[in-house]
Amino acid sequence: MANQTLNWAAIDADPRFQELHARKSRFLWGLMVFAVIYYFLLPIGAAYFPDLFKVRVFGVVNFGLVFALSQFVVAWGIAFIYARRAQQFDAMAEAIARDAQKIGGRK
Repeated sequence: MANQTLNWAAIDADPRFQELHARKSRFLWGLMVFAVIYYFLLPIGAAYFPDLFKVRVFGVVNFGLVFALSQFVVAWGIAFIYARRAQQFDAMAEAIARDAQKIGGRK
């Protein structure tokens, strides 16, 4: 496969590649929608529900601060979930890459 080019259209048409692309797209769009909604809950909540965000949880720490700090935990959680799922995507991509010459090899 050193100097041989591949037929990328054939690889793109491979059912395994289509499945990989569809699964990865659904997963990433779902994560992104969740992350964006969670991110914007902070400014929307602070603007429209200021009394809720002023509620003291303990000491001088209020709900707004706890919610803001929870965004870090959620971001780490999203990164962890993606890293775990990426292993599945990587395995699927590796199988396709191993067969790339058979799928999209030019004669």
